[in-house]
Amino acid sequence: MNVKTLLDTEDRGVSPVIGVILMVAITVILAAVIGAFVLQLGDQASNTAPQASVDFEFQGTDNVTITHNGGDNLENDTISIIIENDANSPYNTTGWGDGGDITAGDSIDMDNYHGLSGISSGDTVSVVWNGDGGSSSTIASRDFP
Repeated sequence: MNVKTLLDTEDRGVSPVIGVILMVAITVILAAVIGAFVLQLGDQASNTAPQASVDFEFQGTDNVTITHNGGDNLENDTISIIIENDANSPYNTTGWGDGGDITAGDSIDMDNYHGLSGISSGDTVSVVWNGDGGSSSTIASRDFP
C-alpha cells in the first residue's frame, strides 16, 4: 500500500477550517458577554426611564403648570422638576408634592413653588426621572416663553 496516497486525500483540510471558525465564534461571543458585564449593560436594561407625555402650560413669565397627560405612571420619589436659570441655578424639587404615583391627569402648579423666583424668558423647566445608581433621564423639557 502506498503511504503517500493514504495521507494525500481531499478531506484532511476540512477539520482545521471548521475548528478555526468555531474558535473565532466562541471568542466573539465571550468578548461580547464579558464586555456587557464590564460596561454594566445588564443593569441599565432593567433600569429604564418611564415613558410619559407631559404638558407645560405657561402663565406669564414666572408660572408654569406641568400636567401628566398619559403613558407610564411616575413614582413621585423618582421625579425631579428642575428649573435652570441664573437666580436658582438650578432649582430642583423632588416629586409633585403629595407622594404616591403621578398618574395621567395629575398636575402641579409651579407658581412661586417653595420660594421659586427670578424666572425669565428662555429659562428651562424639565421633568427628570432619577433611577437607581445615579442614572437619570429627562422625560420632558420646555423653555419659558
